[in-house]
Amino acid sequence: MTAAAELMDYDEVVARFDPVLGLEVHVELSTATKMFCGCPNLFGGEPNTHVCPTCLGLPGSLPVVNATAVESVVRIGLALNCRIAPWCRFARKNYFYPDMPKNFQTSQYDEPIAFDGFLDVVLDDGEVVRVGIERAHMEEDTGKSLHVGGATGRIHGAEHSLLDYNRAGVPLIEIVTKPIAGTGARAPEVARAYVTALRELMRALDVSDVRMDQGSLRCDANVSLMPKGAAEFGTRTETKNVNSLRSVERAVRYEMTRQAAVLAGGGRVVQETRHFQESDGTTSPGRTKETAEDYRYFPEPDLPPIAPSADWVERLRTTLPEMPAQRRRRIQTEWRLTDEELRDLFNSGAVDLVQATVDAGAKPGEARSWWVNFLAQEANTRGVELAALPIEPRQVARVIELVDSGELTNKLAREVVRGVLAGEGEPDDVVAARGLKVVSDDSALLAAVDEALAAQPDVADKIRGGKVQAAGAVVGAVMKATKGQADAKRVRELILERVNG
Repeated sequence: MTAAAELMDYDEVVARFDPVLGLEVHVELSTATKMFCGCPNLFGGEPNTHVCPTCLGLPGSLPVVNATAVESVVRIGLALNCRIAPWCRFARKNYFYPDMPKNFQTSQYDEPIAFDGFLDVVLDDGEVVRVGIERAHMEEDTGKSLHVGGATGRIHGAEHSLLDYNRAGVPLIEIVTKPIAGTGARAPEVARAYVTALRELMRALDVSDVRMDQGSLRCDANVSLMPKGAAEFGTRTETKNVNSLRSVERAVRYEMTRQAAVLAGGGRVVQETRHFQESDGTTSPGRTKETAEDYRYFPEPDLPPIAPSADWVERLRTTLPEMPAQRRRRIQTEWRLTDEELRDLFNSGAVDLVQATVDAGAKPGEARSWWVNFLAQEANTRGVELAALPIEPRQVARVIELVDSGELTNKLAREVVRGVLAGEGEPDDVVAARGLKVVSDDSALLAAVDEALAAQPDVADKIRGGKVQAAGAVVGAVMKATKGQADAKRVRELILERVNG
């Protein structure tokens, strides 16, 4: 087992060094087919069933570019404020590893389709950091290796490896930032905020499901440190395939504390790839980092160049949706949200669900409360994404309507939602089947009030004596007797009328 690395206290790190970040984010595109062949672009499936001679690299097979993927990448480039190349081409990136059956990856090297852009990133306190985009280029994903045996699940120490090429050839866009300097102690937070903003942008463009848990969005985090006052960047490491927002922040923070300890001890940082350990938030060495020369790039001879016309690019620009930053400002104004409420809403991943619930007739505040609070707790309990809950925004809107009309109390409404989640049908079906509608018949409520008052004569005396708050005990008894189906406000009115009438 590798010895634990020495770490420097984080405050000392930022006092002695300036961090520089470089983030490379790979996004799998949600096209129907793969990048260069007609195989289905689907997550999962039986191993090696979504394959053909082209994505397996068999002799005599020829690639054809996926036009929808090119369109998606141009739209992404435009949304990232990039310049779109009037002419670009693919290259072969040569490396020998079992997850690439061709022994090269079809990618773009010195001629990316989109370049020189930026993305403004908003931190939790409202500070805006502009992250420069170096390039966004097209490529294909690799296959998947499964290392069996051993303690780490990695190739070292494994008994054998299994290969699944279903993912080989899936369309990828790699978005590479320019060096991100000057963020100081907030570097880990900036890294997380950038990936978060990029994920929101991909969702808005509807070009990827950006499921980090399934690998459709992965971040490689490059980190280096410069001693205060230095003019040249330090040696970087690249932590590969970090697959959650929290992990991006943790990986950057850990590398800063590890590298600082190495430099302070008189050592030198090795340029290498590293693996992030989710269990303890550490990184471990991978392989010595290759350079572009090691990959022996050369133009792909089997694919023609791509030359997006200016007219076509401008037509695609008109298809761009409302950008996430603009949407945030609009939603905050229209829904009258505080900065904290807005942050919680977006962090919960509930924005689209709340919007759909509002579109179905609910008030924004009530829709937000249901999704961000009760339903978020249900999703957490079930271990699923909020959007994966078996309830639709229109059904939530109907529950809210039943509460607003007085037919349900909030407590009964939660029971109705649980029934919908359990597959018992529409909200009205659950209300009828479970008998959950509020008891609104005054005669029935008065009978329950009289019974409760008779059982607590001293409470009636206190109310007559001016201690109106004592009515709460009787309200509670009535609610219990009616199994929570009484309108508590109406019960209280009837109690006061009965005692003081």
